[in-house]
Amino acid sequence: MFTPGNILYFTPFYFKNGAPSKNKYFIVLKDVDGQLVLASLPSSRIKLPHRIPEDHGCIEVPEGCINCYLFVRNRIIGQNGFAFPALTAIYGQEIDIYEKQVIEDQYPLENVHYTIIDRLLPDELERVLACLRNSSSVTRKYKKIL
Repeated sequence: MFTPGNILYFTPFYFKNGAPSKNKYFIVLKDVDGQLVLASLPSSRIKLPHRIPEDHGCIEVPEGCINCYLFVRNRIIGQNGFAFPALTAIYGQEIDIYEKQVIEDQYPLENVHYTIIDRLLPDELERVLACLRNSSSVTRKYKKIL
């Protein structure tokens, strides 16, 4: 479940900030000391200015405090052929730490509460991590983990 690069799908995902729960993808970025996981909740809500092309890969606009990694629609990114059905982004400022035990308690049953969809291709995972590592919008705390 917590292998870096795993793409999980929670039905539904319960947000830490108390926002209404909804079905959500979850990409594991790094295992932290065996107890925590650094992860991203990718979004199909794209928050880029119109002048920025929506190309697959890392987008960094420091003057606009924008950093994201875009996954274009239907491009295979998973080892078993997974592709997001819509343009999807990981935003540098939105990665977060999650406690493994809390996740395991909230989502105890695979294929009921969550599904392991696929695992990012190794090169894709490395590009995502490099993008976040070099981002101006990712906190130093998370950059050290990456």
